[in-house]
Amino acid sequence: MSITEAIANATRDPADTEPITTVRVLYSDLHGVARGKDVPVSEFDEATEHGLAFCAAVMSTDLRHTPVLGGERGFPDLCAIPDVSTLVSLPWEPGVASVLADLGPIGDGPHPADPRGAVRRAVAGYRELDLEPVLAPELEFFLCRRDPDAPGGYSRYVDRLSMVYTVGPQADPLGVVRGITESLSRLGLGAFAVNHEFMNSQFEINLRHADALTAADRAFRLKSAVKDVAALNGLVATFMGKPFNDQGGSGAHFHVSLQRADANAFDDPAGDHGCGPLVTQLTAGVLAHAPALVALLNPTINAFRRLVPDSLAPTHAIWGWDNRTAFVRIPSERGRATRAEIRVGDGSCNPYLAIAGILQAGLDGIRRELTPPPATGGDGYRAQHGDELPRTLEQALDALEADEVLSGALGPEIVEPFVAVKRYEIERHRLHVSEWELEEYLQHL
Repeated sequence: MSITEAIANATRDPADTEPITTVRVLYSDLHGVARGKDVPVSEFDEATEHGLAFCAAVMSTDLRHTPVLGGERGFPDLCAIPDVSTLVSLPWEPGVASVLADLGPIGDGPHPADPRGAVRRAVAGYRELDLEPVLAPELEFFLCRRDPDAPGGYSRYVDRLSMVYTVGPQADPLGVVRGITESLSRLGLGAFAVNHEFMNSQFEINLRHADALTAADRAFRLKSAVKDVAALNGLVATFMGKPFNDQGGSGAHFHVSLQRADANAFDDPAGDHGCGPLVTQLTAGVLAHAPALVALLNPTINAFRRLVPDSLAPTHAIWGWDNRTAFVRIPSERGRATRAEIRVGDGSCNPYLAIAGILQAGLDGIRRELTPPPATGGDGYRAQHGDELPRTLEQALDALEADEVLSGALGPEIVEPFVAVKRYEIERHRLHVSEWELEEYLQHL
């Protein structure tokens, strides 16, 4: 059976009877933005066999469209090879199927940054220890309308206080978020619940736990789906960490557990708080590499606007039993639900790099059998425990470059362009005159 024929068996909405005419081949750049090409279904066999060529500079291009690296190599190509096992149809675009791609070189060219491959490498390290990482991402986002009269050009889709956990037309009058969740669930992508979150027009779609690569794929696809369906409804969805000064920010939390022989390797009824040593070793590894992880989990200048006290985002490298003020929280559930929650992530993070970084940091803790500092109880913002996290993107990038273990595990093909693009972003920000500066100084000085 040809690949084209296999499209008929792709995971799809049972209500979708329109034949697939286009396959959208997608991959993540280092920002976590979906890049790719639409391929007519008649050409998909060829694309699967030989891959699709893209200029590799896309992996080192900033969000203002500047290729920061690539010219020194003559702007070579990379090759995107569709992973047919990820093929699904898109209910919100009848006739279109989507497939994720793995990235590699063309011929003897340089190996490109491959965020999906970074997750695979991290998983391979755990499998050497007969462990299988399992993750469940939690992603928050805002829905907005374009509004030239609003600050920044955007107003909120729903703009009323105290809508947290409200569902139905009051919270989602167009049914946009409900529709996305239903579609993702029907496609087997693990979306099982949705609600309005704490901030005005902030929403969260919950994803079921899965193996690490599947979890990363689901998070990446969720972000892409939310933005696409919002656009089809005349809205703008943003996972930006803190888009509004009068509202809190959007986080990306990652729940991590380890499986061994189909059992939760973190669970131990006879252990401390019902947990075995692996959970504290992984926690110790994450905390040991916390400054560097901040760069991957908070990859924008804006992200640091939300890492402040009383924000439910951590400010110090601490952990605690069911403590939401900590970097690592160990929830109260035990048995198969025993897990660690890494809470520092910003909604804008690339889920592949975030998951790869967390897993590599935790693996280092397990391999070295590290012991974390004492758990923090109560208010972690005022407990004066643990080292303060980087307060700027520049400090976090310094920490990532200095962390030989984490940088080495991710590889120079990812770390070097990531750091270069982000330092270029910092320099552009440093030279830009903001509205705040004009309001603060222009009349008075």
